[in-house]
Amino acid sequence: MSSGTPFERVAGYSRAIRVGNVVHVAGTTATDSDGNVLAKGNIIEQCRIIFGRIERALDEAGASLTDIVRTRMYATRAKDCDAIMVVHGEVFEEIRPAATLVVVHELVNPEMLIEIEVEAIVE
Repeated sequence: MSSGTPFERVAGYSRAIRVGNVVHVAGTTATDSDGNVLAKGNIIEQCRIIFGRIERALDEAGASLTDIVRTRMYATRAKDCDAIMVVHGEVFEEIRPAATLVVVHELVNPEMLIEIEVEAIVE
């Protein structure tokens, strides 16, 4: 599945891939279809945008947020970790997937504060 962003064409990857009943959603950032960063400086809004993009990719693959079994989050600022966890908790309150949150030096664009990838298993 492709979201049509320029990064997918340049780097040669897909937004999501379904293999059998497993869906892998690639690292997702808060960008528009042209690759422009959205909600600059706002970690909460970037997280919400990303989870919305992930939900759309899962839907296209025949899955949903409730099928997610693992999240991996790469933040660029340690000070944002509490806010990231709150948004993750709002999205996955009842689902409770295995989750990893790490702080990295930077992402491809310094305005990107977080990148999130997920794995889902469709029953």
